[in-house]
Amino acid sequence: MRVRSAPITSKPMWLTFAALAIGVVTAALPAPVLAQSAADWLTGVLEQAVPDANSTTAAPPGAYTPQESATPVPVRMMARLTADGEVIGQGLVWRVFGKTPESPTRTLLIASQEDAQPTFQLRPGDYVVNAAMGRAHITRRVTVRPAGAEQAPVEEFVLNAGGLRVRALVDGAEAAAHTVSYTIYSDRDQTDARQLVMSSVRPGVVMRLNAGIYHIVSTYGDCNAVVSTDVTVEAGKLTEAALTHSAAKATFKLVQRAGGEALPDTQWSILTPQGDEVKTSVGALPTHILAPGSYTVIAKSQGRAFQREVSLSAGETTQVEVVMR
Repeated sequence: MRVRSAPITSKPMWLTFAALAIGVVTAALPAPVLAQSAADWLTGVLEQAVPDANSTTAAPPGAYTPQESATPVPVRMMARLTADGEVIGQGLVWRVFGKTPESPTRTLLIASQEDAQPTFQLRPGDYVVNAAMGRAHITRRVTVRPAGAEQAPVEEFVLNAGGLRVRALVDGAEAAAHTVSYTIYSDRDQTDARQLVMSSVRPGVVMRLNAGIYHIVSTYGDCNAVVSTDVTVEAGKLTEAALTHSAAKATFKLVQRAGGEALPDTQWSILTPQGDEVKTSVGALPTHILAPGSYTVIAKSQGRAFQREVSLSAGETTQVEVVMR
């Protein structure tokens, strides 16, 4: 597995994530940074919920809930990938959470916009605002002051985010389109668990993620040709990871005699030498991509079962016959 990371040198990352001067990143990873899952913005909202006036939980200094009779105040939002980066010009989704007269004890979504620099009309009070770009996001509290009081002209958010693009190689060449997909998980948390960030992602797609360590699981085909690795996404940079698969392609057929016609409606089971199931399928000529190794192939037809032991090598394309004996 090769990992490369590069800063954006000629165009803003929010625009293209392109035009890179790529440098190789060493295999040693920096100290872990907590990666955020796709649902973390909601967790952040719940943790930062606007306090209820009747709650026993102390509100932050200066916090107050929106007043129904107060005049709305225009509040403009903007975001950057890094603190010193360019203002993001597209691809943002903004969500504003707060309390309403109809629901004074719950924090609800009260406004959202898909705009780079939206302006929200908000009554004075405390709100929780989430800014998201792809799977990169940040959630924080915003206090709106009454009209005439000193209010920041723009609420600025820093996503602390970068990009990740994965390439899949098979025997040193790019994998065929739609034969590989990968899943992204967060780094392990204090309980040694990972959170799912994204699934069924195709190679070559740039994913926007918060800076941190991520675990990638890449699957070639529909069986057990799987490789995985950890990558570090840096804020303001595009990280590229190349994962290399080793696999064999096998077509299975049940025949009455060697070289005969494949029998239809055959039920197939492919097992490891330990008896673990790798794949099941039904058909006359199912084709599967498998990791190199030894397998037990079982074919069931007309109430009878037949099996064969087979070994597959990396890069091999073969036909496996199971003879009815």
